[in-house]
Amino acid sequence: MAETRAQSNKRVRQEALREWLSKKCTAQHLVDNLNKIEKLDPESESFSNDLAKYKTANEQRFKMLEEYRPTEKYVEADITATELTHEQWLDGLEDGSSTTTEA
Repeated sequence: MAETRAQSNKRVRQEALREWLSKKCTAQHLVDNLNKIEKLDPESESFSNDLAKYKTANEQRFKMLEEYRPTEKYVEADITATELTHEQWLDGLEDGSSTTTEA
């Protein structure tokens, strides 16, 4: 199915936002803010304001990273063929035993 003008515009905007986020909103910013939080002086009058500021900044950055940058997931799949029935294979998972056929 052909892409509509609205879909094309949305895709372009999303790509531009992802590019901007990759440059401006990195995980390093989150780490930097955590380091700043660790260095805050609890005795300071502005402690709670500074803490709230860094906490909010980190929460918003994390939400943006999560929403607009694709999450990379690693899934390990065992695709070897066995002669086990489905039930035997499931029992092997519960037991922690090998998923190969037993002799």
